[in-house]
Amino acid sequence: MKKSLFKAFSMALLASAAVLTSCSSDDGNNNGPSSTFVLDANNFKGTINDGEVVLKTGVTYKLSGKLVVANGAKLTIEPGAIIEATARPDNSTEDIRYIAVAQGGQIFVNGTATNPVVMTSSVKSPGKWGGLVICGKAPINKGATASAEVSDLTYGGTLANDNSGSIRYLRIEYSGYAYNSEKEFNGLSLFGVGSGTTIEYVQVHEGSDDGIEFFGGTVNTKYLISTSNEDDSFDWTEGWNGTNENWYGKLGLGRGNRGIEADNNSNNHLATPIANPNIKNLTLIGLGAQGSESQALKLRVGTKGKFDNLVLSNFVTGFDVQHNESVGYVADGTLKATNVRFDNITTKSTGKNTAGETVNVAAIYTESTTATGAGNGTATPSWAQGWTVGL
Repeated sequence: MKKSLFKAFSMALLASAAVLTSCSSDDGNNNGPSSTFVLDANNFKGTINDGEVVLKTGVTYKLSGKLVVANGAKLTIEPGAIIEATARPDNSTEDIRYIAVAQGGQIFVNGTATNPVVMTSSVKSPGKWGGLVICGKAPINKGATASAEVSDLTYGGTLANDNSGSIRYLRIEYSGYAYNSEKEFNGLSLFGVGSGTTIEYVQVHEGSDDGIEFFGGTVNTKYLISTSNEDDSFDWTEGWNGTNENWYGKLGLGRGNRGIEADNNSNNHLATPIANPNIKNLTLIGLGAQGSESQALKLRVGTKGKFDNLVLSNFVTGFDVQHNESVGYVADGTLKATNVRFDNITTKSTGKNTAGETVNVAAIYTESTTATGAGNGTATPSWAQGWTVGL
């Protein structure tokens, strides 16, 4: 009788444990439902259609083609995991290496300051793989929805607080593969990404196009670094609105253009939602006269924006404002930078209206000799130390 009671009690405990396991947290920090995706660390590509795939600490995953996280699926990456794009045959456009998160999919990058997640290439030079693309359901001004230029995935919608996951302590290296002169990956491309998504402590290093670009959406960011990318450090278009703190952009390799290139919509400068981010604590460092378009901030085609506590260093031009709409936003104060410190800037501001006529846009900025930018002037900020490269 005692044995029967003990056996029944044991079976009850096992059943309880099974129930607890099936109800485990679904926040991306624990293993979720099993996925039908077959994970091969030496041949990492394909589509994650369901469940959760977890990349483990200390393992290098060889990215041999595109990886897509589909609607309802999750990709979770533990601290210290490495994704390394393998080399492609010369002149081949097959099996382009990139990672894309589709609408409804989620990515959880759980790096730390001492053990970041790294997405890189086996060939250590710019443009050797695509980078990371995330497509969300937040508003854009290109249409109700649109198709992302480098993954053909749908993005945009009406869900401002859409959640595509969480990214913390991620380094992206040697990205920017170009299909042609009009179609090129950035390091991190955010298409209609919503404010429910976390983007913090991300560095994009030595890419062949922009470091980080926003295509509409409402995502907020903190602690972004763009170093030695060959076009602009940061870029936005299609009506992005977000609140941001602590950006550090530094051009290098003897190539590169602007610190920031900002648009609203090139086809309709008044398209809504109008691009209007807030950025606080910003350092941008250029190449002096070496840059082909040496502007710290190029603000055009109807973008608005509020900036505070800026350090701008080593550009020919500080603020370059173009087109009637953006020039008008300078006049009404909706395109404004306060507490700006200029260092080795030849021309602090320049402006042209849509007709190409020179206009005075000096009202765009106020100066401060004590501005600290991203935290330490032109020097590496303390929050960037330990998990970055090239600084």
